[in-house]
Amino acid sequence: MLAMLRSAGCKGSLHAQGCTAAQRRAFMGAFVLAGFAENRQEGGSGSNRGGERGGTFLQRTTHNQEKSQLASPSCPTDVISSQTLRHAQVLVGPTRKMPPSASAVDFFQLFVPDNVLKNMVVQTNMYAKKFQERFGSDGAWVEVTLTEMKAFLGYMISTSISHCESVLSIWSGGFYSNRSLALVMSQARFEKILKYFHVVAFRSSQTTHGLYKVQPFLDSLQNSFDAAFRPSQTQVLHEPLIDEDPVFIATCTERELRKRKKRKFSLWVRQCSSTGFIIQIYVHLKEGGGPDGLDALKNKPQLHSMVARSLCRNAAGKNYIIFTGPSITSLTLFEEFEKQGIYCCGLLSVRKSDCTGLPLSMLTNPATPPARGQYQIKMKGNMSLICWYNKGHFRFLTNAYSPVQQGVIIKRKSGEIPCPLAVEAFAAHLSYICRYDDKYSKYFISHKPNKTWQQVFWFAISIAINNAYILYKMSDAYHVKRYSRAQFGERLVRELLGLEDASPTH
Repeated sequence: MLAMLRSAGCKGSLHAQGCTAAQRRAFMGAFVLAGFAENRQEGGSGSNRGGERGGTFLQRTTHNQEKSQLASPSCPTDVISSQTLRHAQVLVGPTRKMPPSASAVDFFQLFVPDNVLKNMVVQTNMYAKKFQERFGSDGAWVEVTLTEMKAFLGYMISTSISHCESVLSIWSGGFYSNRSLALVMSQARFEKILKYFHVVAFRSSQTTHGLYKVQPFLDSLQNSFDAAFRPSQTQVLHEPLIDEDPVFIATCTERELRKRKKRKFSLWVRQCSSTGFIIQIYVHLKEGGGPDGLDALKNKPQLHSMVARSLCRNAAGKNYIIFTGPSITSLTLFEEFEKQGIYCCGLLSVRKSDCTGLPLSMLTNPATPPARGQYQIKMKGNMSLICWYNKGHFRFLTNAYSPVQQGVIIKRKSGEIPCPLAVEAFAAHLSYICRYDDKYSKYFISHKPNKTWQQVFWFAISIAINNAYILYKMSDAYHVKRYSRAQFGERLVRELLGLEDASPTH
């Protein structure tokens, strides 16, 4: 798939963007294809994206179409039925109006409020007490306070700005040292809090989930996401970029890189394609050798369908359009979602996708390649299977866009290439998510703990900060002080440490 896309001349290829193959693992083909759409509007609140023009949203009623409407030399079709389309009026953005004077920590605490931090204080102190009862007293330990917990988070978040893996570098005399931050708390006190830090101190007798130490925080975070933001109708299911810092990847040995990549979980998200706001998080553990382990998840499309169902469990009846990659795209899943009022558009791969129920004639390449821009369509009810050629065969399955609607892919050298509107929409929306990941993935917290629950926790905190910045850009506060993502992170760190009177570095 990658070779075909590169030969098609995509300007947004992985190598052109300076990304490693690991960074594009689950959505490799989809993100490269997204590079076709060069004329798509980019912006924090842009809701008029490529696939939404011309009234492309599905209405569930269907009717027969005259064959002459679709008969053209470049578009042979086997028509069963077609969709009647409509506009969807969706109010996108924050549910709460923040004042112009709102600070970075105000936006962060929309997702991680004081009551959540107070619970971390209680759980950390409980764990420290139980640990010392079992392994002996720690004379240097003093119970942590809410102020110290905020400072502890601030120190950790600072690694997302400095891109230094060791947070202890703040107290060193080296390149990453920061005297103003170091004066707030001693290194010894920080290390004590780090030693005992917990979100859930003890496992209850009914708990069997491997993420029991962080699951209450993830549930609270999810409720905050739902309450704070109204997503656009178009959304994407994918794995965000959470790999190591690019500088580390470029300089480390191959052995070190293999060792660092042995994560015991897979993180998936449902993301608003108009703003980049991450609506829902799903964590899948590798623990155990069961049929739903991460190793099986990589090889069995039906387990990716399980991930998709989990991510869309709160989306039923909202008329959302979900874009998916090859591992998730399947006829069975799309038909199931359609019954719930969820519509889909996905890239299909003969090798990676579950192709059960799809006509074999559309899954095999003809002996003679067609001209660029030609495509074939087969339909069944509201479902359309599209095979589009552009120096390679690209297949799409959708019940969200009518094949009657024509689209276009704009390329720098070749000009306009005709395609069904579903292809244009897929390229446009995935292109935005690709640019979002390229921009914001470098602000994930660089601290790399050994425990899986802590890795998940810091990834979730990073996502919360990125979401907070998106809300900040959509608020009146952004028009008062236009902070970049890096400046917003610096400001948040200083406010958590009680240094809010200091200005971020420009």
